[in-house]
Amino acid sequence: MTILSAQNVVLPAASLGPENPLAPLRTQREPHHVENIADLPADLRENIEYGRLHSPLPCLNQDGYDRTLVETPLPVLVLENDHVRATVLPGLGGRLYSLVHKATGEELLYRNPVFQPANLALRNAWFAGGVEWNVGSTGHWTGTCAPMHAARVEGPDGTPVLRLWELERTRNLVTQLDFWLPDDSEFLYVGVRLQNPSETEVPAYWWSNIAVPQSPDRRVLVPADQAWRFGYGSRLDLVDVPLYEGADLTYPTRHPRAVDFFFEPLADEDSWIASVDGAGAGLVQASTEGLQGRKLFVWGQGDGGHRWQEWLSPGLEGDGYAEIQAGLARTQMEHLKLPAGTNWHWLEAYGRMSVDPAAAHSDDWRTARRAGAAALAPLLEALPAQEEAWLEIADAVPTESLAVGSGWGALELARTGWTVSGGTPFAPDTMTARERAWLPLLDGRLPAEDDVPDGTLVAWRELLEAAEDNWLVWYHRGVARHYDGDVDGAIAAWRQSGDNAWALRNLGVVTGESVYYERAVELRPDLVPLVVEAVAAALDSDVARAERMLAHAPDDPRIQLLQVRHALGPETRRAPMNCWRPGSSSPRSGRARIRSPSTGWRPRRHLAPTGQFHRSTSSGWAETDNFRSTLPLATPLHRALPCSCRKDFVLTWNQVESGGVSPVCGKGRARQFRQRPRHSRVARRG
Repeated sequence: MTILSAQNVVLPAASLGPENPLAPLRTQREPHHVENIADLPADLRENIEYGRLHSPLPCLNQDGYDRTLVETPLPVLVLENDHVRATVLPGLGGRLYSLVHKATGEELLYRNPVFQPANLALRNAWFAGGVEWNVGSTGHWTGTCAPMHAARVEGPDGTPVLRLWELERTRNLVTQLDFWLPDDSEFLYVGVRLQNPSETEVPAYWWSNIAVPQSPDRRVLVPADQAWRFGYGSRLDLVDVPLYEGADLTYPTRHPRAVDFFFEPLADEDSWIASVDGAGAGLVQASTEGLQGRKLFVWGQGDGGHRWQEWLSPGLEGDGYAEIQAGLARTQMEHLKLPAGTNWHWLEAYGRMSVDPAAAHSDDWRTARRAGAAALAPLLEALPAQEEAWLEIADAVPTESLAVGSGWGALELARTGWTVSGGTPFAPDTMTARERAWLPLLDGRLPAEDDVPDGTLVAWRELLEAAEDNWLVWYHRGVARHYDGDVDGAIAAWRQSGDNAWALRNLGVVTGESVYYERAVELRPDLVPLVVEAVAAALDSDVARAERMLAHAPDDPRIQLLQVRHALGPETRRAPMNCWRPGSSSPRSGRARIRSPSTGWRPRRHLAPTGQFHRSTSSGWAETDNFRSTLPLATPLHRALPCSCRKDFVLTWNQVESGGVSPVCGKGRARQFRQRPRHSRVARRG
């Protein structure tokens, strides 16, 4: 018997915090840039050049999280039968948090023991574990840490189906997820549908991102003999599977550094990917033909990879996780063209597979992948019929609301008059005061009642240009113009907006003139994201102005880190920020221009062994593998400062350490580190 219930799961959880009210005029750093695009096949090249997103607007960034873990009840929706229990987080992007095989008690996914956001998504905040549904554009989607609508629907066999849906705001795509677990099934089915209700073609993107445990005996099986390798060095290269540079790439723990492998699908083969242990058992994901791409991602076994795993899962035990993924295109650099008034759909299956271990781990790759396909034959043969059965209820009207998402879908329908499926309703009463504040713009006005503007609805530009003038309308006009590439028009609009912190900040970003930033900070000295951005910009160009802003800055760990950066002086001021600025290191490998005390990346210049850092471990102080300080030769950290600054630096760094700024990736508690005493012997490294 299948049961759908609403429960709570209690986890040590960090606070997600408020959204950043500053307009995200640019995206977070995108690590998937491809430089050898001219060498790629024509269809792959065309898809990579199409549809790139340059800003998450109208969404605002989510960078207000911390690293203080507090036992917190998180709402979950549980779908289970006698064989499988699936746990979904409706308030966090519909994440499939857990999938348990009851007969063995085995957790098939990597289930993160904590909720800890870090700077990896299009809007910054992202957390590891489970199955994430990435829609819209390359990267972790804008809704990954946001609520979705959820409801009960009667399934084609009479069992309850859990439906989640929401409007993906950067593309205006209606995203639908139907979790279906028939009474006697050992597999969870997830029906996915993307609706484009507009009158224009839309770039489409989808990748189901599946975190699975990794260990030395675990292997990834997939029907492919070649893969596109992306090692975060701006090249996409076709390599053979399984051997690459003398190692078997299908074993996640055999990679020294972060890497993606996008597997080339074989003709006439079904679409699936699995991660199996030494006994041949593990998770499999399979799908109907609409979802053909498959991928393996690993953090790698170097310092950076281990550090990222620890950062995303504080208190991590075991070998961490890898990601197996399934997507619409061959690679995650691509977007496909979803025609106007069209929907795409497919059915995915998740469950436990078991295959002969000798075959699964055979040195002959074809033997291994064919054994996997043979073990999955009953599932793969039944999937098309299961998809047809699911489609019978894809438009079924929900019978019971289980969670409420945003009101943005209802607002867009009020503007456009689009028709969407009755199975994914956006009722007017889902709009909160935040969404209703935009309704007057449909009648040509936008009252400037709130002194903090929301994320600009860039698709509403025509309405903004025609609206009655006030400072808020001019501000939003500027953001919409900038989004459309009209930089001069944006600057003119922000100047018309007048003496307000929001327009002045945008002028500072676009013109690079720190005088705008300083005035913005004078108007809103309490707004930490503004002060941090303004001071960071001024430290690179106008130190005196940065000092004036720091003099009255709020007491916040991010401000304290800027004080450290300033105290280091002009010679080292630029380098530490490259690696310590919140969220600035690479989302995949931890690479920065210098090496962080926590990740261990090498600096670009040779430095004395007395500059070597060490980090704490459970057994005491341990030397980081190959990190040397970026400070002058033979100079301990605090001695690099003028005498008048040393005490302040030590106090400031101690505040940062205790209060929670990461030297690697954003706000949060830094991993403690210190230098070896001067009398200790440290081996020189090249």
